[in-house]
Amino acid sequence: MKISEIPERGALVSILIPAYNAEKWITETINSALRQTWPRKEIIVVDDGSTDRTAAIAGNFLKDGVTVITQKNQGASAARNKAYAHSSGDFIQWLDADDLLTPGKISRQMEMAERISDPRILFSSEWGRFMYRARNSRFSRTRLWENLSSTEWLFRKLGENLFMPPQTWLVSRELTEIAGPWDEQLSLDDDGEYFSRVVIASKEIHFVPGATTFYRASGPGSLSDVDQSKRKLESLWLSLSLQIHRLQQLESSERTRAACVIFLENWLKFFYPWRLDIVEKAQQLAETLGGHLGIPRLRRKYAWIEKFGGRRAAARVEEFLPNLRSNLERFWDRTMFQFEQIGRA
Repeated sequence: MKISEIPERGALVSILIPAYNAEKWITETINSALRQTWPRKEIIVVDDGSTDRTAAIAGNFLKDGVTVITQKNQGASAARNKAYAHSSGDFIQWLDADDLLTPGKISRQMEMAERISDPRILFSSEWGRFMYRARNSRFSRTRLWENLSSTEWLFRKLGENLFMPPQTWLVSRELTEIAGPWDEQLSLDDDGEYFSRVVIASKEIHFVPGATTFYRASGPGSLSDVDQSKRKLESLWLSLSLQIHRLQQLESSERTRAACVIFLENWLKFFYPWRLDIVEKAQQLAETLGGHLGIPRLRRKYAWIEKFGGRRAAARVEEFLPNLRSNLERFWDRTMFQFEQIGRA
């Protein structure tokens, strides 16, 4: 059944999909949106100047009522803002082009939204991490998987270095308007910065058990991978510092200041020794919060490399080996996925 043929009932949900060079995944992602059991939905894909077949593949779904918009490459945040500008939904479901929703995800959250009937309530959901086979997703419950106040949610997120992917949220249009647009100057952790604004604009966060999503671990070289590029590191620092500032606006206390220092400490290794200027800014910020940041320590099995090749060489090896392990896991999962696809053919 096409989207346009579904009887109108309940609030309209806009499923917004920014896409860039996602030809491998976009079909599965759009299908997961089309399979949503919530009857009133619109699906908008914005192709952000892809150089592969993403736009053409997305165009195959025009017959199903999916809207496809193309633009010159401007970044994921610009694509999200474009999708939102063309949307009409009472609620917004963000969905990256390689992630997936289970069929009842939106319905479960909307059922709770209709019972509560307060547009300032924000809804979150369960999520699992996968590479190629979503059914093998690894679910790791965290202390964000609860009903929480805005302050408590952000406090736990920073202090325990936790994460909620964009597709887990269901956001009312009112909350989306209050939070404002995605920051188009950010290229890394743009979602961390954006949803910190959504969270603080909300009255509270309601976690909806059974509303399940899948987050694809794209691996080294992806847009979300932290590397030594100037733009990514500057984007990451801006996002981190803004999130700290917002938590301090909500509650400036001994516990929140300590959480912010821990947050800085957890991320400092990505800047050292590549951006010593940012390291210095982080140390100064920690001091204003009553804490102290030393030089990030290498794990013991890599520390000896520093004596012979210097810190940069040791840091590269420390990054390389986990990436190698991840790539081997990805290769195995992709191979098994391909075998399964052949078996179904």
